[in-house]
Amino acid sequence: MMLKLYGYWRSSAAYRVRIALNLKGLDADLLSVHLVKDGGEQHKADYAKLNPQELVPTLVDIDDSGNELVLSQSMAILEYLEECYPQSALLPKDSQSKAQVRSLALSVACEIHPLNNLKVLQYLAGELGMTDEAKSGWYHHWIHEGFGALEQQLEKHAGRFCFGDSVTFVDLCLIPQVYNAHRFKVDLARYPHILRITENCNQLDAFIQAMPENQFDAV
Repeated sequence: MMLKLYGYWRSSAAYRVRIALNLKGLDADLLSVHLVKDGGEQHKADYAKLNPQELVPTLVDIDDSGNELVLSQSMAILEYLEECYPQSALLPKDSQSKAQVRSLALSVACEIHPLNNLKVLQYLAGELGMTDEAKSGWYHHWIHEGFGALEQQLEKHAGRFCFGDSVTFVDLCLIPQVYNAHRFKVDLARYPHILRITENCNQLDAFIQAMPENQFDAV
């Protein structure tokens, strides 16, 4: 078995997968796809052939016979790692709790993150001519809308982490989004559960090692 992860140090989606690999104790060959340099290396022919969506991350799992499984989309990658490498489980065992965790995780991965990712912000500034101030307002609006709802849900489900006292998919999705919110200077004071959980997660080695500034391609 050999794992390769194509990512970028600032990619929220790649960040999620790095945390999962660390928690599960899986070694992966980390390969950088610079999302900005030369117009974005994700658009180059070799990478576009591997991942036609021209996004990161992409996980390649090579078995002992040399067969390759290529997976895009971070949530599908997390599900695959959970099924094939079940150590340090990131989903609860019972069906109802598992569904709740997936619901919370997808509220970040599908509702908040896509509206604020790089290609959307580039389109707002480039094609639509949005000013930096307006673009910042867009970013802040969707963070507050998403985090406001999540904070209410965490009142019911959170313990030390987002769902009880074990790290789950929700934490893997939340922490990169909080990192980016800080980067874009969003005031998160109104979200005490989110801030408390972030502090708890970021004390764990698996999260520390996955932080963007700790990646080999960080600039």
